[in-house]
Amino acid sequence: MRRPHIRRVAIAVAVTTAATLPMAPAFAAPDSPARAATSASSPVEAARAAAFAHASATGVGPGDTLRATDVMTDPDGKQHVRFVRSHQGLPVLGGDLVVHLGKQSAYLGVTRAADHAVKPATTEAKLTPQQAEQKAAAVAQGDAGSAELVVDARDGAAALAYQVRVTDSDTTEAGGSRTVVVDAQSGRIRSNTPDSDEFISPHLEETLREKGETASPVTGVATQPAGLLGATTAARYPVTATGSGTSLFAGKVTLTTTRTARTSFLLKDPTRWNTETRDAKGAELEAFSRGTKFTSTTNKWGTGTTANRTTTAVDAQYGITQTLDFYKKTFGRKGIKNNSTGARAMVHFGRKVGNAFWDSTCGCMLYGDGDGAMFKKPLVVLDVTGHELTHGVVDATAALEPTRVDARGNQYGEPGALNESLADIFGSNVEFSANNPKNPPNYLMGEKLGLAQKFLRRLDHPSLDKLEGTIDYWSPAAYDTEVHAGSGVSSHAYYLLAEGSGRKTIGGVKYDSPTFDGSRVTGIGRAKATAIFYRALTRYMVSTTDFHDARTATLEAAADMYGAASAEYQAVDAAWAAVNVTTANTPAVGR
Repeated sequence: MRRPHIRRVAIAVAVTTAATLPMAPAFAAPDSPARAATSASSPVEAARAAAFAHASATGVGPGDTLRATDVMTDPDGKQHVRFVRSHQGLPVLGGDLVVHLGKQSAYLGVTRAADHAVKPATTEAKLTPQQAEQKAAAVAQGDAGSAELVVDARDGAAALAYQVRVTDSDTTEAGGSRTVVVDAQSGRIRSNTPDSDEFISPHLEETLREKGETASPVTGVATQPAGLLGATTAARYPVTATGSGTSLFAGKVTLTTTRTARTSFLLKDPTRWNTETRDAKGAELEAFSRGTKFTSTTNKWGTGTTANRTTTAVDAQYGITQTLDFYKKTFGRKGIKNNSTGARAMVHFGRKVGNAFWDSTCGCMLYGDGDGAMFKKPLVVLDVTGHELTHGVVDATAALEPTRVDARGNQYGEPGALNESLADIFGSNVEFSANNPKNPPNYLMGEKLGLAQKFLRRLDHPSLDKLEGTIDYWSPAAYDTEVHAGSGVSSHAYYLLAEGSGRKTIGGVKYDSPTFDGSRVTGIGRAKATAIFYRALTRYMVSTTDFHDARTATLEAAADMYGAASAEYQAVDAAWAAVNVTTANTPAVGR
């Protein structure tokens, strides 16, 4: 996490060429499978060598070690290798970078998080690990694990620090864990970040409480789907089976399950890398293995009401599989981490928890049952799941982080706001991909939560969200804006790129998207806009990417896919200008 008012421009100097990637019908070129950090493949070695050979551009120097976390290969042969860095054997926070290579592994450029050297002034700590653990436990109000020495390069300069994970934190909803970074010289708290991404922010909870508003989620009306297959006869188990689920929000849905015996079924999908939902049974579990498996003797799941514990699991499993399907069929992405591993969820998490989380520690979705007052039903809505699982995709790629977190847990800063925006963008696309008539697709987020304003956020005109105070346009104040409120800048740019400005009706929903300067923007279609934003995320964004960097990243992506002289490239530029993000108002480095 970075300090407020400190900005580092992600340096993007990759050379782009004429359009070489397919424009249709695919959204974007499929990613190559994620490769292990220990890979000795030629792209990794070539990129590592290029990083040291071009030290003035990459910032990589003596004492640095680069570990590859992802290799992406384009149809035209370009390669993009994402690295995390260690210095003198110490992990570097904010030291990530992406090295771009040509077809013959020639160096093309770099996108890097830190624009300064990562060598700290000293490697001698004044604090002991035990002192750091005590400070971390005190600020996070929980149980501190072992302190690990790191280099914190997120603050405009590199400093020696301790990183401590604190569990059972009283400052985190449902007693989740936090990661605390303590300065190894002064003992000051450099950052204190929750390990889970909450859909409902503390700020929103406080606003709803002040308004006396109670969310009344609109549940779906279940109808029996035609042509459902029953369990097939099998002599050997386990075997794939097709069951039916009655959900809270999506009506009757088809679920792929695992048949473990003649009359025994498990809510686990072998066709989607064993994606599974389990029951936390009111405990605050962050270990999926401790969850209780959902089983059935009939392969029929849920009743459409919360009186049946399995109903919530139906919504969770359906939402997760639809999200995985969206990423796979649209981008060729094989799972949240692109490593052919299924996603996981636990429902009935904690007692009176009115929230849903992506928990990076668990590597799964966690759903509370509602607090019984403000949120009376679980937040297992489709776009909520798409939003939260996208945080997992961001964690596995750019790892965007907020710049600070206040004492109440609210997060601030443009990289964090961009993270929330991407979660909204791809979360809405999950709805379009599923195309469920009981949960019609649109550019609204949380429209089924039952809020008085009929949605939580919206992409076409973000400031219509009065609950979070979401903003339409960039200004320097965006640096100190709560991340959900700040997300409107890039979400608005995406909508304008996809659909254009002005009034229109899409899928029965009326939109009227304004622009900062009154300009008219013509959209290029949702498919192309989504492809550009996904390519930008996976190839050209890093942990410190802010809105101006995101503009550069999406222009790079558009140039790769369609050419720098294309209408698509010009549309990207126009969409960002329409939300007041331009080259001319790019803040100075080190602001």
